[in-house]
Amino acid sequence: MGRGGGGGDERRYCYRQVFPFTAIVTMECANVGLNTLFKLATLHGMSRHVFLVYAYAIAALLLLPAPFFSRRSRVLPSFNFVILLKIFLLAVVGYTSQIMGYTGINYGSPTLASAMSNLSPAFTFLLAVIFRMEKLALSSKSSRAKVVGTVVSISGAFVVTFYKGPSISSSSSTPVSLHQTVHSSQSNWMIGSLFLAVEYVLVAVWYIIQTHIMKGYPAESTVVFFYTACVSILAAVVGFFAEEDSSKWRIRPSVALASVLCSGIFGCCLNNIVHTWALHLRGPVYVTMFKPLSIAIAAAMGVIILGDTLYLGGIIGATIIAIGFYTVMWGKTKEELVELDIDTADLESSSAQKFPPLLQSYRADVTQKSSVLFLHACNISVILFHRLSHRLCFCFLYLNKACFFSLRFSYVFCTFVS
Repeated sequence: MGRGGGGGDERRYCYRQVFPFTAIVTMECANVGLNTLFKLATLHGMSRHVFLVYAYAIAALLLLPAPFFSRRSRVLPSFNFVILLKIFLLAVVGYTSQIMGYTGINYGSPTLASAMSNLSPAFTFLLAVIFRMEKLALSSKSSRAKVVGTVVSISGAFVVTFYKGPSISSSSSTPVSLHQTVHSSQSNWMIGSLFLAVEYVLVAVWYIIQTHIMKGYPAESTVVFFYTACVSILAAVVGFFAEEDSSKWRIRPSVALASVLCSGIFGCCLNNIVHTWALHLRGPVYVTMFKPLSIAIAAAMGVIILGDTLYLGGIIGATIIAIGFYTVMWGKTKEELVELDIDTADLESSSAQKFPPLLQSYRADVTQKSSVLFLHACNISVILFHRLSHRLCFCFLYLNKACFFSLRFSYVFCTFVS
C-alpha cells in the first residue's frame, strides 16, 4: 500500500512539475528556431498574412479529431455559444498579437523578439494580480521573491541583448549573427521594438483569457482546435484584402514551405496545446516565467547552428536570467507549501484523529522529491544537449557553470530571505 502511494505521488509530481517544465523549455527552444525560420522565409518574399493562413489551417486540420476524442475520454460541460464566443475573442487577440510579432521580426530580428518577449512575465503578473488570479502580498516572502525574480530575469535578458563584452569563442566561418539588431538602422529597431512590445501586452491578455476559458471548459485539444480554426478564418479574411497579389498565395518547395509546415505543426498546433495545458495546470505566471530562457536559447543557437560568436555578455546575462528564474520558482514553491500547510491545518482541525508525524513526513517527502526530480530534469537536459555535438558541448560548458553558480546563489539568497 505504501509503495503504491509513493508511486502515485511521484507520478502526480511528474505530471504537475517535471512534464510542464520540460515541455515549456522545449517549446521555447522550438519558438526561437521558428522565428529564425520565419525571418529567412520573409527574406525570400513570404507574406506574413499568407503565412498565418496556411500555418493555422495546417494546425486546425491536425487537430480536427480532437473534439471527438475529448468527448469520449471524459465528461465535459456542454460546448455552448458562450464558450465559442470566448474562443473567438481569444482568436482575435491571438491573431492580432501574431501580426504585431511577425511585423516586429520583419523590422528587427529573432533576437529582438526574444528580448522583448521577456516583457510578457511582467505584463502577465500585473494582469494576474489585477484579475485576482495571482496573490501579491509584499509582506509575504514568496510574493517578494516572484517580484524580484521577474525584474532580475528581464534585466538579464536585456544584458544578453545589449551588452556583448569580449568574445569567449569564435568561428572561422562568417556567421549570420543574431545580434544584427544592434547594427540595424535606429528607426527600424524602434519600430520593431514597438510592434513587439504591443505583441507581448496582447500575449499577456491572451494568457488571462485562455486561463479563464480553461476553468469553464477544461479540454485543451478541443479549445486549441476551435482557436486555430478561428484564427485561420480571421487570417484568410484579412489576407484576402491585404494581399491582392495572387502569386503571394502560391508556395513552392523552399524555405517558405518549410517555415509554414514547421510553424503549423510545432508552433500553432503543438505549442498552443502545451501552453494551454500548462496554463490549465500551473497558471499564467508560471508559463510566462519561462520566457526569459528564450534569449539565452537564441544566443546558444546562434553559436551552435549559425556559427555565431559567444560573448561574455551572453554568459553574464544567462546567469542573471537563471538567478531570476530560480528565485521565482522558489517563490512559487514557497507559496504552494504555505497552501499545503493551510490545507493540512484545516484537515487536522476538522478531523477527530490527528496524525502530525505522518503529515509532516509527507510534506518533507514531497519537498525532497521536488528537489531531486527537478535536479534530475536539469541534469538530463544538460546531458542530452552535451551529446549533440562537440560545439554544443563547448557552448554549454559555460552555460552549465553559470547554471550551477546561479543555483548556489539562489539557494543562499532564499536561505537569507527565509
